[in-house]
Amino acid sequence: MRKSSFFGSGNPLMSEKSFSHQSYGSAMTVGGTIAKAAFALIILAGCAAAAWTYNLDAVMPFALIGGIILAIVTIFNKPLAPYTVPAYAALEGIVLGSISHMFERSYPGIVNQAVLATFGVLGVMLVLYQTGLLRPTERFRSVIMAATMGIGAIYMLNMIMMLFGSSITLIHDISLFGIGFSLFVAVIAALNLILDFEMIETGSRSGAPKYMEWYAAFGLLVTLIWLYLEILRLISKLQRRK
Repeated sequence: MRKSSFFGSGNPLMSEKSFSHQSYGSAMTVGGTIAKAAFALIILAGCAAAAWTYNLDAVMPFALIGGIILAIVTIFNKPLAPYTVPAYAALEGIVLGSISHMFERSYPGIVNQAVLATFGVLGVMLVLYQTGLLRPTERFRSVIMAATMGIGAIYMLNMIMMLFGSSITLIHDISLFGIGFSLFVAVIAALNLILDFEMIETGSRSGAPKYMEWYAAFGLLVTLIWLYLEILRLISKLQRRK
């Protein structure tokens, strides 16, 4: 795949400047990125377990706001990623732990199902990418990014409506349309993993600076968090229909 086509993809988490060749010091590697992503996931899991065990629901809103701030800082100041990404993982762990505990109280066993499904999807997407069965073309990237931004706009509108005591019914509805919407969003989240894999591979191949390992790990972590939450929502809808 040509590097120029990758850099022209329009993905908000990557640009040609971000992956410019580093002529000094250590360069980004696939192995280094995997190690940092695994480390971030361990931090997230540990903080999620703490939030679950010690009932940190009261802290969750502050962790959510802090996570959003750190995500913005990471996106616009990538050299800080080695410091912001572990902190982001910790705060998101608190958020996910609290949300997961809430779902588990209503639907016993749902968290284990969602976690297994999330990593199952990750494994399938990785196999499809590594075998070349699913590689991002220009059209693929354009469609996935457009769908992702559209979903983000819908969720943002829903958050604004909730401030006024309303919401977008489709997001929470357990009808076939509501379930179909959640399934569609989960599929788009899963396909974003392909873009993450390409970001890691291309960054390593182009000699990106070492701190981009953390940034690429951040992109993968964001996608996995999104995928997990969508699977959690989808399973809860299916259980409510029983």
